Amino acid sequence: MTDQVTPPIGLRQRKKQRTRDALTRAALELFVEQGYEDTTVDEIAEAVDVSQRTFFRYFANKEEVAFSVQELAEACFYAAVLDRPAREAPLVALRRSVSSAWESIDEAIREVVPLELHMRAYRMIESTPALLAVHLRRNAELEARFAQEIARREGVDLEVDPRPRVLVAAFGGVMRVAARVWSEGDNCTVAAIRDLTESYLDQLPPALADDWHRPRPARPSSPNTPNPDSYGRGHAVTVTGADGVCRA
Repeated sequence: MTDQVTPPIGLRQRKKQRTRDALTRAALELFVEQGYEDTTVDEIAEAVDVSQRTFFRYFANKEEVAFSVQELAEACFYAAVLDRPAREAPLVALRRSVSSAWESIDEAIREVVPLELHMRAYRMIESTPALLAVHLRRNAELEARFAQEIARREGVDLEVDPRPRVLVAAFGGVMRVAARVWSEGDNCTVAAIRDLTESYLDQLPPALADDWHRPRPARPSSPNTPNPDSYGRGHAVTVTGADGVCRA
């Protein structure tokens, strides 16, 4: 049996990709420098020396180009979740997907724009009301996809079992909080948002299940190594109810 070989991308397709990437970079640079609302499609097209008509061949509007690189990063994370072993508990799969996806996200972004520009554009989105509303809507749509995948992995009916949605909502909330804290800081790097996100995700299981008055164990030396014993499949979690009774 002969292995299938993916045909090389043709010259025309490479040229189209270069044009799309150039429009993306020009748009993000203009958005960051002069603001999203104050940037026109004509200015973006002019920066790349193409017509407005050419811009609309690649993007429906400014909003689409503003989120194009972020969409690449989200696709990498989703692909990482799909690659996790079925034996992993849902929270472990999500957590380890974040750790494993950083490199592919980094590479995907670098192929289109400098990382610093992407980071600055993310901050611009967070500080632009019109884009922030879209950002929240897109997050909700992404969480719905993740909930569907978790339900599929676990063999449960999403329409009657709320756990996939609850888990993804909690996990996504931590991701958003970490990103917001990062966006308000002074370190505009991938390493900074990666380390902050890893640190915040490490706190999710104890925040949900532990007695907050007990001393917390030291965090593992590597932020990329989650402790499966704290929230893995087959491990009991003790939760103290309002009546003071401990339940497994």
